Amino acid sequence: RTRTGGPSSHIVSEERRVRASLCAHGIAPARIWSTATWKHTDVAYPGRRKTRGKGEATHHHVRRTMAMGMDAVGFNIKDGYLDGILRGYKGGLLGATDYTNLGQCESLDDVKLHLEGTDYGAFLQDESTLHTSRIVDKCLAKLVDEWKYLRCNADEPLATFLDYCTYGHMIDNVVLIVSGTLHERDVHELVEKCHPLGLFDAIGTLAVAQNLRELYRLCLVDTPLGPYVSECLSSEDLDEMNVEILRNTLYKAYLEDFMRFCRGLGGETADRMAGLLALDADRRALNITINSIGTELTRDDRRSLYPKLGHLYPDLHVELATCEDLEQVKGTLERCPAYHDVCRRLAYGESQALDKLLYEEEAKLCMLTFQGQFHYASFYAYLKLREQEIRNLMWISECVAQNQRNRIQDGIVPLWS
Repeated sequence: RTRTGGPSSHIVSEERRVRASLCAHGIAPARIWSTATWKHTDVAYPGRRKTRGKGEATHHHVRRTMAMGMDAVGFNIKDGYLDGILRGYKGGLLGATDYTNLGQCESLDDVKLHLEGTDYGAFLQDESTLHTSRIVDKCLAKLVDEWKYLRCNADEPLATFLDYCTYGHMIDNVVLIVSGTLHERDVHELVEKCHPLGLFDAIGTLAVAQNLRELYRLCLVDTPLGPYVSECLSSEDLDEMNVEILRNTLYKAYLEDFMRFCRGLGGETADRMAGLLALDADRRALNITINSIGTELTRDDRRSLYPKLGHLYPDLHVELATCEDLEQVKGTLERCPAYHDVCRRLAYGESQALDKLLYEEEAKLCMLTFQGQFHYASFYAYLKLREQEIRNLMWISECVAQNQRNRIQDGIVPLWS
């Protein structure tokens, strides 16, 4: 610039040359304000049409970029280390080659030998006799150790987010204990079968509850599930039907609360989690409908158990509650654009259950989550992917143990993209 504030001749020539080169490549320049002369100057901004305004569009872009930059700086300071650890964990997931090799195993010892060459390492070296249950338990123990490490080193609000991710396991454990008690199973045996991520101090006292009020007052009042149980208190005794209603009611309250928490976090975390929780909510609504066909559960009872979120909410919930067979459920699902691909694969007669197809959709969403940056949804996605990998290994081990290797591909949900 010259002393008078105007641009010198060689700068003007250079700007004209740059603008001409950009236009030749189809890139429209956007206007910004010059802080020295308060006159607008053209700079390159791909994808934006050239405007004649006083820089309003560019000012908005600058503000948005600065906000994203501040979020990135804050995220890396507080959570960057754990995000790096998590992406390292994700890189250890089994790939397509691993599943191909596992499908060729002739015994559980071959499965053990192959897994030793992956991130699982020598986790089965002390096992003299292999069973599918032991392989699953050891894989689950590895996941629990990783998750506990993340949780112990997490700062707020990531710590609370990680806790929310495990509330579903707590609900499953509560239902397992109560249901097993109804069938007179030993409490200690039931506790051993509970998911390690869903354990809490009062879990052993669940067996003494005879109704929902006692369950809340004696066992769950001081747990994170307390607010969810308080919404469905009644004096009804706990039988098999009420236990399933309890499970779905707790999951409904949990998913809605988790969604509110993610919206409070905002940003890409809210955007990514909206899709993941919507799929989980829709899957539960479909399962409630299918499992209640032919039972005494009314249409209003069904709708009261559906989570108030998801791609099917609210319009298709009305139709879903009136379905009386699987074809009607499928017809309702076809009206949702988000599940056109799932319905198409069902229509073509593939030998896959609806639940497996929805798990495949969830795996795709979880893999896509890792393409973003500076958000917490990747932690939730990793937990889901690792749990699905454990289910895959359980299916492969069972097929190998029962000499049904030709069925291995029928039950595997692919986790690579």
